[in-house]
Amino acid sequence: MPIIATRRGILAAGVASLAAPALAQPAWPGGRPIEVIVGFAPGGGTDVMVRALTQFLSAELPGSNFVVVNRPGAGGETAYVALQTARPDGYTLGTINTPGYLSLGVQRRVRYDRAQIRLIARLVDDPSAFVVHRDSPYRSLRDLVEAAKRRPGTISVGSSGIGTDDHLGLTLFEAAAGVELIHVPFAGAGPSRNAVLGRQIDVAGLNLGEIGMLGQENPMLRALAGMGERRWELMPDVPTFREEGFNVLMSSERGIGAPRGIPDEVAGRLEDAIAKVIATPEWAERVRQLELAMAFLRGAEWEAQMPAQLARYQRIWERTPWQ
Repeated sequence: MPIIATRRGILAAGVASLAAPALAQPAWPGGRPIEVIVGFAPGGGTDVMVRALTQFLSAELPGSNFVVVNRPGAGGETAYVALQTARPDGYTLGTINTPGYLSLGVQRRVRYDRAQIRLIARLVDDPSAFVVHRDSPYRSLRDLVEAAKRRPGTISVGSSGIGTDDHLGLTLFEAAAGVELIHVPFAGAGPSRNAVLGRQIDVAGLNLGEIGMLGQENPMLRALAGMGERRWELMPDVPTFREEGFNVLMSSERGIGAPRGIPDEVAGRLEDAIAKVIATPEWAERVRQLELAMAFLRGAEWEAQMPAQLARYQRIWERTPWQ
């Protein structure tokens, strides 16, 4: 009998626990670390943007604790796979970079599905550029083209990886100029910039915001030209490729994404917090210091632009497939 009574007591306790209200969970972010996955090595434009943004977001989202994790590889694919497969609870975010986010799937089968990733916000749209060491003999794109025609296949150009904006810009330039250059892919803009600084490569494909020339009395790098539609206001002396006679347009968008199943409330809070941050004078000053080419879009607006961008990269692939 005592055993039966004990079993009845256990059963009754279990029923009571089911009927009782669940213990309240702390509202997001609740003090838990929020991991932000960066698909490139430290020191590049994406890494710099995220580390600056998370410092400001921590103040805008009380209780938040952001941790930036670099997972370079395969032009960003490694990070996109990690982002897609993470729990959609708001505690894992990741950087999104075009064109790679779209163009990788044009070139080959990728291990991530864009339908399983939700875009939260775009922050930057940074024109691509060709950059050389300050002592380089190439003073313009024309100099580079003349040398490449004299010595085909001998001039090296670094990029942030296969399928990135730097690489696609290089592909378009080769076709427009009728030259053959040596593509040297790196794991991010930081290593590519270091390589041109160390004269291990002749040219680096970098974004204008990654060059780091402003505020330096004796800059070590020199931009030959930028791939934007017009000159960047922070570097008005740098001509565009079009001005130099080459119809090449390319840029790198950088923003934040999350696993598709993230709660709408959490995604909305993140989006609103980013919008508030970039409206502050403190952020404006940080942008000036870091040379970020700001171009904010909310997640839905950014997603709406993706089909047209994908179609453009598909057309580029059809005309000048990259390897």
